[in-house]
Amino acid sequence: MKYFKQIRVLFLIQILLSSQQFLMAQEAEVITDSTTKIVPNYKLLHGIFAAQSVLYLGTIYGLSKSWYKNSLTNFRVQDDTYEWLQMDKMGHVYTSYQIARHTAEIYKKTGISKKQMMIYGAISGIIFQTPIEILDGFSPDYGFSPGDMVANLTGSAIYLGQIALWDEIRIQPKFSFHFTSLAAQRPNLLGNKPTERWLKDYNGQTYWYSGSPRSFFKHSKWPPWLCLSVGYGIQNMISADPKQSTELGYRPYRQYYFSLDIDLTKIKTKSKFVRTIAFLANSLKIPAPALQISKKGVDFRPLYF
Repeated sequence: MKYFKQIRVLFLIQILLSSQQFLMAQEAEVITDSTTKIVPNYKLLHGIFAAQSVLYLGTIYGLSKSWYKNSLTNFRVQDDTYEWLQMDKMGHVYTSYQIARHTAEIYKKTGISKKQMMIYGAISGIIFQTPIEILDGFSPDYGFSPGDMVANLTGSAIYLGQIALWDEIRIQPKFSFHFTSLAAQRPNLLGNKPTERWLKDYNGQTYWYSGSPRSFFKHSKWPPWLCLSVGYGIQNMISADPKQSTELGYRPYRQYYFSLDIDLTKIKTKSKFVRTIAFLANSLKIPAPALQISKKGVDFRPLYF
């Protein structure tokens, strides 16, 4: 699955974020002048650029050698927007957003302006995924997907657009997963092992958009860390093609969710370690009661993840 590659890139970005803690320890004191203007730490900034470049080139080289089983051929375009009821596109949006969010946080440590930090992060979300889509275009097994590319751009736009509109992030794309019995029907496609299923079984994935009403109504008494969350999922997809799933005896359908969530970054703490863990964990939706809406009606889930 192409999204499996996107997830691996995201994991590498998170590893890079963790490695920056060592660089931060080496960071020199911020230099200020009489007007208290912050001078960026260019040494750290150049180090991050270099680390990203190595990570970027290494990832692309590794994918070109190990992922693509057949030799690359002439470039071709393949429309796959009908597959998986667009759940894979939701994955691309989420991944691009998270890459932008993580890399922007890295750049924040260099002392550059907030605008520069956000722009660099958004650009990273696109740069890290575009060559993968191009490689897919030369692969006889996949083909370049315009839908994937639009989703990649959308993820970065969601991040940068909120900064441009509100000067802050108010809506967080998040992810949750639960195991389903459908994976056993087609383990080669949906995952043989538990470690594979959370990546491959789209039936168990849910993509969320969480936001606190306090972000929109600044004078309300609503806790800033308590969020309302809207989710999207699918069911009965044991093939990428909905028609094939139907032919195999399953009736695919979409599911929509309403739930509560917690913005872990809004919980106050003096511990830098706890703040780092909260930042990383904020990519995931916490288990909580949820309303599930589908063609089968409305169901209440006491604890959904």
